[in-house]
Amino acid sequence: MSEWTHIMAGKGDDEGDTSVIVQTRPKTKRPPLYKVLMLNDDYTPMEFVVHVLERFFGMNHAQAFEIMLTVHKKGIAVVGVFSHEIAETKVAQVMDAARRHQHPLQCTMERE
Repeated sequence: MSEWTHIMAGKGDDEGDTSVIVQTRPKTKRPPLYKVLMLNDDYTPMEFVVHVLERFFGMNHAQAFEIMLTVHKKGIAVVGVFSHEIAETKVAQVMDAARRHQHPLQCTMERE
């Protein structure tokens, strides 16, 4: 619910009243962000992971290659941070592409 403040300006009746109505809004919290995580497996080709990172996360080849190596070496890596809806869409796109190419690649999301 909005809160209204009425501000009066002017010196008296002979000059007339000038009124200004100012709307004050309550502070809104930013929506939470979600990390999109890619998990390593022993079967998905590295080239496919690079392709997915380029296509769905807008990375250039060097960035995608670096993230793919991190996933490969550490078992998991954050590939982006997004609003809930966008993170959910990215996960679905990766999982769909992996399924269509018959790769067991896993992608998930978690609140930051």
